[in-house]
Amino acid sequence: MVTLDPNTAHPELVLSKDLRSVKHGPARENLPDTPERFSSWRCVLGQERFLEGRHCWEVEVKEEVGGDSWWGVGVASESVQRKRGLDLRPKEGIWAVDRYAGQFRALTSPRTILSLSPVPRRICVCLDCTQGLVTFLNADTAGEIFTFTSAMFNGKALCPWFLLETEETQLCLGG
Repeated sequence: MVTLDPNTAHPELVLSKDLRSVKHGPARENLPDTPERFSSWRCVLGQERFLEGRHCWEVEVKEEVGGDSWWGVGVASESVQRKRGLDLRPKEGIWAVDRYAGQFRALTSPRTILSLSPVPRRICVCLDCTQGLVTFLNADTAGEIFTFTSAMFNGKALCPWFLLETEETQLCLGG
């Protein structure tokens, strides 16, 4: 079971008591600026660290219908940059999909626009450390959304990764 790591959460993110959901708070929390805490992007990592095997978790996106939300889910290298802005892409240690400016995208370089309508509300993130794959599935239909192949993890620990830049959105871990 994946849970959120409060020590990595950006100060504007609010985690539920059970560490299974995150939302954008109304104000910046007064939290210590530790090396593991995100201070640029509004991100949080999962507490779990994966080096081998296959792992899957489900994320439900709760957002205003018709709203223009910005959120992302996926996998990040445990060593991902947390103190400055970074280009959200595999070269920086992030394999993810996001919804931004009305588009659903894979965070490749350049971006891959995913023409799914409507955007899935429940996404299953599947990490295969051995094969170097990160696959995203529509949890309602089991249809494949996107797969990062030949991902170069370089033996680094990987963590669930969540981005939440808009206030009217909440990301909830399923299962």
